Amino acid sequence: MLETQAILWPSLVTVASLLMYFVITINVGRARAKYKIMPPQMTGDQNFERVVRVQQNTLEQLILFLPSLWLFSLFISPVWGAGIGAIWVLGRILFAWGYYQAAEKRTLGFGIGSLSTIALLIGALVGIILPLWKTIS
Repeated sequence: MLETQAILWPSLVTVASLLMYFVITINVGRARAKYKIMPPQMTGDQNFERVVRVQQNTLEQLILFLPSLWLFSLFISPVWGAGIGAIWVLGRILFAWGYYQAAEKRTLGFGIGSLSTIALLIGALVGIILPLWKTIS
């Protein structure tokens, strides 16, 4: 059984990532009104399409990020997991900020987020495989 104290930091990062996604989703609604693109329409103004792409890409990344964050936190370290997770959130904010301005400006944030996810995923895999290896050897 996990103690609540042990999972406070990854829990905080989880809430931060979901709040960030919520703000990005609100930005889509605001962009719809600003550029007069009503549902179900998804195309029209290039600025609107970039806002929608930020939301869609962030949703795609959340699917990989959240399980990686929690597996890393459980099998390696909740503090390190939260630290790497916080970097992911900052990377996604930079990604959104850059992409809202121009598609070419999304690269730095995307790279930071991707490297963070890779670190969490590989760390989780190592944290799972090492104890398994010890039990079978």
